[in-house]
Amino acid sequence: MSLLSPLPPPYDPLEWVKQPLGRRARMVCEAWALQGYGSPLAVYVVYAVKVMLYVLGWALFCTRSPSLGSLSSIGTWWLHPLAFQKAIIWSLLFEGLGLGCGSGPLTGRYFPPVGGALYFLRPGTTKLALFPSLPLVGGVRRGLFDVLLYAGLVASAVRALLAPELDASHFWPLVVLMPLAGICDRTIFLALRGEHYWTTLLCFLFAPTWIAGAKSVQLALWFWAGVSKLNHHFPTVVCVMNSNSPFTRFPALRKLMYRSYPEDLRPSRAATVMGHVGTLLELGVPAVLLLAPQGPYLLLGIVLMLMLHGYITSNVPMGVPIEWNVMVVYGGFALFWAHPEVRVWDLGSLPLGVCLVVLLIGLPILGNIAPKAISFLLAMRYYAGNWAYSVWLFRGESYQKLDRLTKISPWIYDQLDRFYDRATSVGLVGKVMAFRLMHLHGRALPKLIPKAVPDLADYEYLDGELVAGMALGWNFGDGHLHHEALLHALQDQCDFEPGELRCIFVESQPLGQTTLEYRICDAASGELERGELDVAGLRAMQPWGADAAAPGSGAA
Repeated sequence: MSLLSPLPPPYDPLEWVKQPLGRRARMVCEAWALQGYGSPLAVYVVYAVKVMLYVLGWALFCTRSPSLGSLSSIGTWWLHPLAFQKAIIWSLLFEGLGLGCGSGPLTGRYFPPVGGALYFLRPGTTKLALFPSLPLVGGVRRGLFDVLLYAGLVASAVRALLAPELDASHFWPLVVLMPLAGICDRTIFLALRGEHYWTTLLCFLFAPTWIAGAKSVQLALWFWAGVSKLNHHFPTVVCVMNSNSPFTRFPALRKLMYRSYPEDLRPSRAATVMGHVGTLLELGVPAVLLLAPQGPYLLLGIVLMLMLHGYITSNVPMGVPIEWNVMVVYGGFALFWAHPEVRVWDLGSLPLGVCLVVLLIGLPILGNIAPKAISFLLAMRYYAGNWAYSVWLFRGESYQKLDRLTKISPWIYDQLDRFYDRATSVGLVGKVMAFRLMHLHGRALPKLIPKAVPDLADYEYLDGELVAGMALGWNFGDGHLHHEALLHALQDQCDFEPGELRCIFVESQPLGQTTLEYRICDAASGELERGELDVAGLRAMQPWGADAAAPGSGAA
């Protein structure tokens, strides 16, 4: 693999795509285990440069405030409350422009490498309105009102960043416009990372001691991320991340993540232990910082935080939430290290306290026990491996009907053809199938795909994440963005014939329950089947669907 060329899979991709599903799945999963996605080394360099530009952008906006200072004196003001406020506003703007999570090739976005503003400022693009039937804020295509609303949000953020000092007049427009934009298109609110940044803005605006409120937001992020990993899904995340990490490029090291490569690609004991340690870290950081926020325990909490986010960031996970992780680490220093005397109960506002209980406790509880009802982002169930997802199956060349949409990025292979030959493109997109199969919930696909289509060879297989990237302008692991609502929006514009587009929708496993719900839908005919899959049964399967106890399929 050269600096610019992806690592080729150990098979001919053009022959691989002709194989039966079981054979195709096994080949690509074995390839992922040792190669990961196989991104060119230059990709990681680009992401590293982007993080540096993100930090530089925040620092430059901070220098607009005389009370802070210049870049040369950043060491004296980087933990100042005003610098933190500008970091929150800069981060939501950075994400809302499409520059952060869900950008670049590690999220299936090649040309252009970002979405966000390129979509949200263009009338006619597809949107997912919260109330599709309402006038003005509803519909399936973005109108002038939607564009002006988003433009006003961006302008308000820039105005606040350029201001020498911040007051309520800078926070109010953002607090109002973010949820309003989310009503018109819930994609935008999720892209802005509203569960973190909007909730923190509420604290800036309404809390007499806003640092206490911002701390409660940060503690909730860590705590619920840990709770979401109290299941059997997370060890597979450890495997997938380590197989794709730019720092674990040694085959022997990657094989340690699996029980017996290549026969048994379920998580090894080492991967399971690593998963438990990661869960304890995510639960331990908020516990230490909440219960013992001063003295040596404060230092312990900060060290645990750095270990946690250092591990996540160094693995450069798919979806690349790198800047968000940087912001969380910065928040750990700016809130807890710089202000150990402030406790979360020092908020000073009962109404805001009730609101935070709903947003930081109520919504996550709902998102864990009824994940079908709420986005995994709003529930703070970060990178747990237990996500809703979808697979879209286009018969023949019916995918060309997507050209009837107003979209910025073309069909995934047309994007890749700008850089690589077709075999390389097929190899890269095929690895997305492996990414899905290698997670515990993905083991449902070998059972569900034959239910959805008579012969996979007649269909173009595409993960719903890639469809959302083309059709919505943003994708970040939220399967609800590419479930029935998106299917209906695309059918309204593309008019697929019966059998031309089949979709498999799989929900998250609710906390305390033992099954996953699935649905199989046809774009024209509607729902064809729904049912449940036993998670224990999936645990006994290999990623390609074979019974792990069967001869030749791996030891149990």
